[in-house]
Amino acid sequence: MSDDDCPPPLCEMETGDSNGEEDDADEWEVAEEQNEPVKCLFCTQITPTMTTAIRHAKEQHDFDLGEIRRRFHLDEYSYIKMINYIRIEQPEPAIFKKGAVIFWSDDKYLKPVENETWLMFDLDELDEILLNGNSSLGTKDNGNDIGETMTLTTDQYRKLQGIINDLTAQLREKESLLQHAASDIEKMKESFRNLLENQGDAKGKTRDDKVAQIREELRHCVSTVAVEDDQEYFNTYSHYSIHHDMLSDYVRTASYRDAILNNSDIIRDKVVLDLGCGTAILSMFAAKAGAKEVIAVDQSDIIYQAMSIVRKNDMESIKFVKGRLEDSELPVQKVDIIVSEWMGYFLLFEGMMDSVIYARKQYLKEGGFILPNRCNISLAGYGDVERHEEFIGFWKNVYGFDMSCMQSNVLREATVESCKPEHVITNANIIANFDLMEVDIDCPNFSYDFELIAKRNCTLTALVGYFDTFFELPEHVEFSTSPYTKPTHWKQTLFYVEKPIPLKEGQVIKGKFICRRDSKDARSLFITIEYFGKVLKYTLN
Repeated sequence: MSDDDCPPPLCEMETGDSNGEEDDADEWEVAEEQNEPVKCLFCTQITPTMTTAIRHAKEQHDFDLGEIRRRFHLDEYSYIKMINYIRIEQPEPAIFKKGAVIFWSDDKYLKPVENETWLMFDLDELDEILLNGNSSLGTKDNGNDIGETMTLTTDQYRKLQGIINDLTAQLREKESLLQHAASDIEKMKESFRNLLENQGDAKGKTRDDKVAQIREELRHCVSTVAVEDDQEYFNTYSHYSIHHDMLSDYVRTASYRDAILNNSDIIRDKVVLDLGCGTAILSMFAAKAGAKEVIAVDQSDIIYQAMSIVRKNDMESIKFVKGRLEDSELPVQKVDIIVSEWMGYFLLFEGMMDSVIYARKQYLKEGGFILPNRCNISLAGYGDVERHEEFIGFWKNVYGFDMSCMQSNVLREATVESCKPEHVITNANIIANFDLMEVDIDCPNFSYDFELIAKRNCTLTALVGYFDTFFELPEHVEFSTSPYTKPTHWKQTLFYVEKPIPLKEGQVIKGKFICRRDSKDARSLFITIEYFGKVLKYTLN
């Protein structure tokens, strides 16, 4: 493959205007095989069009693609994975009627099944099919007469090409990860061989002693390979300044305090798990509310200070476990309540929600609950021309030198800043909603088609993201990181545009926001925002 054929890297920013050379033609025509059939996902039925295939699936198998798309929040990627899952695993259609469990989260389902017509279907066409029932999806459908071409608009063609490029890049990343994994396995094998040789020279040990020691060495080896990258993350929480920032954040800490102490009736005599306990402030709130036992878990060395704090405050009901929850053994089998301050910048950065989900699945009793139990992410337009010039325009003249070549790299990085409410220039859209009792670890991968309306004549310099947190209890508590509320240590997340964009009052900004977890660093995010004919890509790491 030549360099020209290679897709762009995931974090590349494409700032080319869609009104360029490619607009000489309004549409792209893509050749389609003559009389290409569509095979049902669940039986041997062959239908002439996607429209009839979708209807057949609904009428004969109770597989309602429209309802499934809404319930599972399908975007292009998760739709592709679902179709591949169905073709490979051949499940019964009835499983799609049971709750919202996603069976196709494994990235192995990203590899497209060959010659699969369902993978060429654009989900954006689904609403039209459901509304008028006779859309031909761009084909000439006269009975069984299928036309020789399928017409795609420029936007559809680009979207399809973008999906192909992203999938190709993700497959390359997976191959790289597999190579690293193979290398780790070889290291483990070598360690195992050396260990066996050393054990062969040992004297005075029984066979069971040797086996036990080998198992312990192997466990340690596997654990080291799995979490060595995570250790740097946990080490940041060993610094005292970060705990000062969090504890002095009144909105954050007082909200947890009020949620726990004002609802002491449902916490009294319960077993509570404080996940990522830090200084154990939440554990002490729970103990003060009358919890029978509090299990405080943290990987960082701050836990030793937390132990001293708890002893100093005579909180005997609090017990500590140092380590990653996934690698630790708790002194109880199940807990009644999980409390955790897991939220990161833009809510999802840091990826600690994964540990909360693991705790819920492994340790939470039936009928138990999580605090907080729900969060959402919002997006709005932002217009601060002075700050844009200070941050982005700065590179045009740095002590008399033109460093504007730095701008593209600076723009790729989403920034965390305190935003002024007077510069919020549009309404806000809630682009993601997370129920902690329901979500799975794939939840950071989502997309949303946003529509933002300008409140006045103004200039757009960025999109701003923030989150809200809810403790849905008898005594309800919630807090927001919106620019309109009291500032928190989370601040807001800004996605800058390259050049300020003038807007008129009432003007609608339509676009697509796509969030993806970094496959090489589960705590980082890739963000893609499509609007104004551009595709802008950002990293949050």
